[in-house]
Amino acid sequence: MKKIAIVLAALMIMAIVTGCGAQTNNENDEGKLQVVTTIFPEYDWVREILGDKAENAEITMLLDDGVDLHSYQPTADDIKKISNCDMFIYVGGESDVWVEDVLKNADNKDMKVINLLEVLGDKVEAEEAAPGMQPEEGHNHGVTTFADSDVRDRTLSDWSGSWQSVYPYLQDGSLDGVMQNKAEVNKDKTAEEYKAYYEKGYQTDVEKININGEENTIEFTRNGQTARATYAYKGYKIFDYESGNRGARFLFEAVSGDAAAPKYIEFSDHCIAPAQAEHFHLYFGSDSFDALSSEMDNWPTYYPVDMSAQEIADEMIEHDQKEYDEHVWLSLKNAVTLCDSITNTLAELDPASAETYQANCQAYADKLKALDAEYQDAASKAKVKTLLFGDRFPFRYMVDDYGLSYYAAFAGCSAESEASFETIKFLAEKTDELGLKNILTIEKSDQKIAKTIIENTKNKDQQILTMDSMQSTTADDVKNGASYLTAMQNNLKVLKQALGE
Repeated sequence: MKKIAIVLAALMIMAIVTGCGAQTNNENDEGKLQVVTTIFPEYDWVREILGDKAENAEITMLLDDGVDLHSYQPTADDIKKISNCDMFIYVGGESDVWVEDVLKNADNKDMKVINLLEVLGDKVEAEEAAPGMQPEEGHNHGVTTFADSDVRDRTLSDWSGSWQSVYPYLQDGSLDGVMQNKAEVNKDKTAEEYKAYYEKGYQTDVEKININGEENTIEFTRNGQTARATYAYKGYKIFDYESGNRGARFLFEAVSGDAAAPKYIEFSDHCIAPAQAEHFHLYFGSDSFDALSSEMDNWPTYYPVDMSAQEIADEMIEHDQKEYDEHVWLSLKNAVTLCDSITNTLAELDPASAETYQANCQAYADKLKALDAEYQDAASKAKVKTLLFGDRFPFRYMVDDYGLSYYAAFAGCSAESEASFETIKFLAEKTDELGLKNILTIEKSDQKIAKTIIENTKNKDQQILTMDSMQSTTADDVKNGASYLTAMQNNLKVLKQALGE
């Protein structure tokens, strides 16, 4: 759903850009340096670096009305401002897919452009799914980092339905595009090498599987012949892989049925708690669970039987695409790096003021580093090392900086707003298990999910705290003195309370 919305937004932008033609922005003050930023932190960093020279610049913050980065679509006036500016700063994630077309058609071909994600390079994190987090529809990459206590028992109904092996599609070339994409994205194997790897992984003679969760039965089809058995749940096994990731397999044993049906089976679908599978890997045989658990090279893979080869290929490619966490500004360490890049670019545009910009940046960086040290001190002294958000979670970079862990209802970039019963239940149980006294939300939350989590805990007495992700900072907030440094100082106060200081 999110991908579709982004594509539609891009098409709308192209139409606006075409319509704008080569218009100029007559509102620009003559002779002033024109700087356009998308979000508040960028805007405030520019102000700090310019210092007294800010009067010689016109700084625009596009997202100035409380609309966050993930919902923003530029107006025709916004596009004109970008087209004629001297310097444009944007985040560069999936929410900024519209930028490419705007820059391609910009009037000022000498414009300096800063993409925050490009500046940070390897410091940028892929968005992750934390245990218990509500998966976004059609966009479930699974959980690869979790505590043993995060794993929950599951029933066969999680895999109910009719499923087809993807092995025939690998053999007939239908998945060649998937292999090519893997080669381009991961850059560690050629497409041919990937195909050979998956030839071994997908290989199976079980072309179809029908699972009835209500009756706990599985029907296997081999070469047109079927074998059916009733299965009982036997728990789960956690795996620690050489890559550093973790996984869980869910074990079932046949208790009655056809002798040709496998005695032991293990499901792996990248989930560690009850959830409807979108696809899965199946390990099966009649020797023992130990024999299956030692198998790491062959993992027959199944997708819904009503999906075409092209639909499966498209979904596989989507599954392999990394979606980067855009909220890089919520790391003080990142802020220092980004301010340095902004300073160097301003110096290129205005060499006469370069020393002033460098001095201002150094003074500001000293403040950021001092605050970073305060955060580190608070985290090291904390009684609690885990945050729990009844909301979206845009603070991944912050918790990673200070070695904290977290649970949340949604990922930071999620478009979801309604948490499932399973998500609420998991987060409430985690609150009880960890003895958490606080549930957190981000700014402008209606706190509905946080309150529901509290209502489902044993004591029902947790306090709701709010941290500011600076995604809803308005022009009025700026007029009233809002600053990046103040917001991060206030977040530290909240963090200390959440960590039990």
